[in-house]
Amino acid sequence: MNIKSKRISTSGKKVFVGLSGGVDSAVSAALLKEAGYDVTGVFIKVWSPEFLPCSWREERRDAMRVAAHLGIPFLFFDFSDEYKRGVVDYMIKEYKLGRTPNPDVMCNKEVKFKAFWQKARELGADYIATGHYAETDSLVLKEGRDKKKDQSYFLWTLTQDDLKHTLFPLGKLLKGNVRQLAKKYKLPVASKKDSQGICFIGDVSMEDFLKEFIVSKTGHVINKKKEKIGIHKGALHYTLGQRHGFEISLNEPSAAPFYVISKDMKTNTITVSNNKKEILEHSAEQIVLHGANWITELRATVDARIRYRQRKFPVRLDGDKVIFSRKQVAVPGQSIVFYHKNVCLGGGIIDKVLL
Repeated sequence: MNIKSKRISTSGKKVFVGLSGGVDSAVSAALLKEAGYDVTGVFIKVWSPEFLPCSWREERRDAMRVAAHLGIPFLFFDFSDEYKRGVVDYMIKEYKLGRTPNPDVMCNKEVKFKAFWQKARELGADYIATGHYAETDSLVLKEGRDKKKDQSYFLWTLTQDDLKHTLFPLGKLLKGNVRQLAKKYKLPVASKKDSQGICFIGDVSMEDFLKEFIVSKTGHVINKKKEKIGIHKGALHYTLGQRHGFEISLNEPSAAPFYVISKDMKTNTITVSNNKKEILEHSAEQIVLHGANWITELRATVDARIRYRQRKFPVRLDGDKVIFSRKQVAVPGQSIVFYHKNVCLGGGIIDKVLL
């Protein structure tokens, strides 16, 4: 891989690489060092509550082992406060409003590409780098080559100013190539499994985590006719389109699964249906956009994703409204990200769903 293609000269350029303790960030650091950058590895500690276990010390140890193996300096940045304010508090606030936020997007915005860069710049860095599967080219953000691993969906909050000092060494690689490179460089984490989930949540569910911060009560599951047909654990715990986590009381079991088609935080009820026509009627034809960020100018044709790894579909923008080419199950609080071919144009938060 030729990382030098993005920069005219890499000699002497200082890059702080976020080393998570995993294979992707480790290979990123190795590639940058091989390309001639002056590389420093940085482990970023985020907030974790006392009532949940978190393996950050083990991850830091693995990150230190990688840095030692590559012969690069190693630093430890504690961004617990920034993470708590910018990610966790935001997430709890959104759930209280009955929305379903995306903490990964906010972590990128507030920690990895804000607090990390600010600290790195203070210490003399020219660039920061992460192990995201995405690509930058002339201040344009593109999908990563590996479509199964592409993470541009979580990076829509970046700006061109961010891209000026950001490197994504894995953008042109497939995951299999990364594993091969890890073995080639004899990295101590070459065989380590990919991490799953968010550190501060640990091995518990989001429901159990939220119970520590938000009081929720059981409520009724109702159908379109407002008939009570079951019970649930609290409306805030459910997302539109969800098909599990609630109990249906029927004399005869139904072969078709029930899906959440709406919820009411005031009455603490969720409405479900297993009727295809009813489900389609409650799918969105358009949404209202909030907090939009445009990395580059709009194009004549625009596609979008409203879920990670979802197949892109055509949309039309009309002010703060986004009109879908076909009905979608859109979730308030989640991200909608816009594309032109493989270029990520930007994105925003789904504020309201219009049926």
